[in-house]
Amino acid sequence: MTDGMPRGPVLSEEQFRRLAAYGEVEHAEAGRDLYVSGDDAYDFFLLRTAAVDIVRDATAVEPERLIFHGGPGDFLGELNLLTGQYVYLTARVVSAGTVVRIGEAKLRRALAEQDDIADLVLAAFRERREVIRAAAGAVLELVGRPESAQTLDLRAYATQLLLPHTWHDATSPGGRSLMTAAGLTADDLPAAIAGGSVLRRATPATVAETLGLTYRAGDLPVDLVVVGAGPAGLAAAVYGASEGLVTVLLDRSGLGGQAAKSARIENYLGFPHGVSGSDLTRLAMVQALKFGVRFHSPCAVTGLDLSDPRRPVVLLQDGVRIPCRAVIAATGARYRRLDIPRWTRFENSGCVRYAATRLDVAGYENRPVTVVGGANSAGQAALSLAAAGATVDLVVRGDDLGAAMSSYLTDRVRSHPRIGVHTGTTVRELAGDDTLTSILVERRDGRRQRLASYALFCFIGADPVSGWLSGVAKAGDGFVLTDGLLPADASGTRLPFQTSAPRVFAVGDLRSGSVKRVATAVGDGASAISSVHVALGRD
Repeated sequence: MTDGMPRGPVLSEEQFRRLAAYGEVEHAEAGRDLYVSGDDAYDFFLLRTAAVDIVRDATAVEPERLIFHGGPGDFLGELNLLTGQYVYLTARVVSAGTVVRIGEAKLRRALAEQDDIADLVLAAFRERREVIRAAAGAVLELVGRPESAQTLDLRAYATQLLLPHTWHDATSPGGRSLMTAAGLTADDLPAAIAGGSVLRRATPATVAETLGLTYRAGDLPVDLVVVGAGPAGLAAAVYGASEGLVTVLLDRSGLGGQAAKSARIENYLGFPHGVSGSDLTRLAMVQALKFGVRFHSPCAVTGLDLSDPRRPVVLLQDGVRIPCRAVIAATGARYRRLDIPRWTRFENSGCVRYAATRLDVAGYENRPVTVVGGANSAGQAALSLAAAGATVDLVVRGDDLGAAMSSYLTDRVRSHPRIGVHTGTTVRELAGDDTLTSILVERRDGRRQRLASYALFCFIGADPVSGWLSGVAKAGDGFVLTDGLLPADASGTRLPFQTSAPRVFAVGDLRSGSVKRVATAVGDGASAISSVHVALGRD
């Protein structure tokens, strides 16, 4: 141990012996590295008599740092052992002895077969990830302007995927020092320093490639590819993998879909005090990793090859092909934008946002902001911003606030002293130079009013992300047709959630006629696995 860090959950002697049965005993000499930062994979180790230091390698600006010291009875590893990220810490034997090496496949088998050990190991992995995030900042450092939309995307990605990282405001002394040390200029922002590499104008995609989160073909044939990591896709991946299917989960941008952008979900079963969308989806990710789901993001899917109806192939933007036995499409929908002048400019400057997470809300205390939309997501955003101290104008095109918003939210919004509700109203203009300062709204009777506003949070609905589903029947609005809604001439048995392609299924918001709720999406994803098993059982 070092720096007073908690040891975290530990195995009992009986659990240690039981887990050791899955591995091989080997001798480890002092000075040997069991794995080093930069490796593309590593094994799980139980320490029988050896002692090991986990260190963060020295950088140009910081010396080597001890993160954890493990002795007999301890085990090594954290979440990246399951996520497939490149290794970013080094494990060095400091006292010779024996260790038990357990490969990834056997570790996943142990986690599936030994419930008590799985719970303990996963709890330790999550705790260690938090320790590393706090103590090993140089593993991934992000620097940028906090109001920039590109910076927000990068920070949200790192946060969603639980990547150990340190954030630096480019205008702070620490941020300026880092930029000088890395040779960065304002034109290079946002930037990331990862694994010794400096990424200029960094994006989630370039960070993912550097950390090994992009798709890499594995040795095992893939049974199921789930496209989209929102609640529906996460549920499908968890249920598919837990029922023995080799499952790959892909997402274009990150984790959680629209649900991850919800500040608070209060009507989801089992969370009486509410849960943020980001917390809910992060828990789901850990659950998926437990069952062996391979998750890759950002990973853009561009189409399907359905030439062999029993062997669909998922096509990636970089030209990679993933043959599989079934596909579940869960790409949901994309937020709509207002068709008004200068929208893109303020969007790029970070003044227009499509989420009200903690990252998005920060910085607007005691400032006027605008929320546009009349459904639950808009109500939750307004309440979250008001709770943080902002003064909120909620602009709703319809005349009845309760038409699309749950009654409990409607009541809270109307009674909150920091929220002003403008029904029957449309945004006509955004004003300001480098940043937003006000908006012009027009009421149904033609009256116009200028509202002070430093940010606009937009929740006006979404369009389906279905363009990649080539060869699959869709409704006129682009949402995907399934089972009972398929055209009369569609071939094959109509299994629940099945599209017009025999082994391609659609779930969640992407599916035509779906109810746009988190609970419904989760139910879709879980239930679709039954149809997948029926389809695969026809081999």
